[in-house]
Amino acid sequence: MNGIAFFDLTRAHEEIREELGSAFASVMDGGYFIQGSALSQFEAQFAKYCGAEHAIGVGNGLDALTLILRGYGIGPGDEVIVPSQTFIATWLAVSACGATPVAADIDLQSFNLDPQKVAQRITDRTRAIIAVHLFGQPADMAALKALAEKHDLYLIEDAAQAHGAEEAGIRAGSLGDAAGFSFYPTKNLGALGDGGAITTNDAQLAKRIRRLRNYGSDVKYVHEEAGTNSRLDELQAAFLSVKLARLEEKVVRRNEIAARFQHGMQNLPGIAPPVIAPNRRSAWHLYVIRCNKRDAFQQELAALGVQTLIHYPIPPGRQAPYRQASDDTTATNADLAAAECLSLPLWPEMTDEDISSVIRAVQTVAINLAKP
Repeated sequence: MNGIAFFDLTRAHEEIREELGSAFASVMDGGYFIQGSALSQFEAQFAKYCGAEHAIGVGNGLDALTLILRGYGIGPGDEVIVPSQTFIATWLAVSACGATPVAADIDLQSFNLDPQKVAQRITDRTRAIIAVHLFGQPADMAALKALAEKHDLYLIEDAAQAHGAEEAGIRAGSLGDAAGFSFYPTKNLGALGDGGAITTNDAQLAKRIRRLRNYGSDVKYVHEEAGTNSRLDELQAAFLSVKLARLEEKVVRRNEIAARFQHGMQNLPGIAPPVIAPNRRSAWHLYVIRCNKRDAFQQELAALGVQTLIHYPIPPGRQAPYRQASDDTTATNADLAAAECLSLPLWPEMTDEDISSVIRAVQTVAINLAKP
């Protein structure tokens, strides 16, 4: 079989090469490179796509989460509940504000926050919950929203992997009080470099974040607070506008591929495909299975030409910055996910033969590894 790359950006960019070139030329010829019309246009388009009133372009996904927390005045002495298993940026954003990340375990079907475990972690110091839509599947936002309202907490979406995901027909970016997105190149909506955005329906929060991202300034050389420099530049905004026009068709294609994977990987020994709740549409940023012989499974797939990755092999609470301070002793499911999860290739430009090849390889390896 031909080799299947885990991700191939060259195919994605080839079909829009001319449009990306035109976007580059427009920005270059315009001579305005920071906080100009390309950014304003993209922010309006992205807010509309997410069903939100406001979108604010920032430097990256970590900055997006950090600025949301700062915008809400969360800082030293405050606690923010985060998933035990996620990319470490979710935790780092809390630390960057001087607040304390408090881990709640995930459930093994969605890999997202378990609302019952969240309820057990709420204290009188808790100010917010960050719900990560891990791998593109929305967290149980209805249950988390009920908890947040009961305890007067902010509900923040880490939507870095969830461009186009939905719960009950509502898109990620409009499911909580505010959402942070990443436009890292391999994301469902990826820049040609770093980038991020915040969406919210809160006009006051949006106003403050716009100030914070720009050195704490609304008016040039007048600084109302100690802000930072985190601005999505004109060039990346222009590129993202080109890609945003095709995002929905790409998410639909991701769902088509995932449906074929789901059908082809049911009832195989030693693996568990992902489970999607009926009222949710995953963005399928990643297609992640659990394998009871993960390392062997990965090696055998590689021998058959299928490249895979592991997201994520070490939970944040087990990493050096948090190992001593974290009291994450109940992360049973997080540890299991870290030991068993394997991400298979899934990207919109895969051919039908690519998809079939991945399915055949997984079937072959599962059967071979199950033999005594």
